[in-house]
Amino acid sequence: NLYRQQSFLEGAIGESVFPDFFSIEEDPFVLRGLSSSAFDNEGVQTEKRSIVSSGRLEGLFLSTYSAKKLGLASTGNAGGAHNLSVHARDHTHEFGDLLKMMDTGFLVTDLLGHGTNMVTGDYSRGASGFWVENGEIIHPVQEVTVAGNLKDMFKAIRGVGNDHLNRSSFKVGSLLIDSMTVGGD
Repeated sequence: NLYRQQSFLEGAIGESVFPDFFSIEEDPFVLRGLSSSAFDNEGVQTEKRSIVSSGRLEGLFLSTYSAKKLGLASTGNAGGAHNLSVHARDHTHEFGDLLKMMDTGFLVTDLLGHGTNMVTGDYSRGASGFWVENGEIIHPVQEVTVAGNLKDMFKAIRGVGNDHLNRSSFKVGSLLIDSMTVGGD
C-alpha cells in the first residue's frame, strides 16, 4: 500500500529500519526452495536481491501494478516473496545463548490471530510460550497478548538464533527482541 501512502514503511527506502547487523535477502533460485521461481505470477523475471542490508531498507515487493503506481519497475513479486533469508552478522547465536541474553522475559512459541496494522505498524497478537528467568525456562504461559509497534520491534532486535525453521519459504531463526508489551494473567 505504499502507492496509497498507507504503510508504516512509507519513505523508508535507504533508511535504517533494523539494527546494523541485520540483513534480509531474497533468492528465487534456491534449489528445491518452496518459493523458487524464474518468473512471478505475471511472468516478470525474478532475481536474487537484497531487501535489507546492514539494517537499511533497500528493496520493496512490487507487482507490475504497484510498481506502475509508484513510477518504478516491477521487482518480480506478483504473488509474493521468493525464499527470504535473514542474516545477522556477528549476532547469530545458539538458542540457549539467546535465552541467557534475555535473562528474564517471555519466550513466544505460538502466535494466534492477525493483529497487525500495516498502516501504523501497530502489532498485537495472542501468544503462548514459556516464562524465562536467569536464562532458564521456568514455566509455560498461555493466553497472553504481545504488543508493540513494528518499527520499534525491528530496531529492538538484539540477536538471531541459528535454529532456522525450514517449513516455509522464510529462513529465519529465533529473534531476541529487547522489549514488547505482554498482557494477561
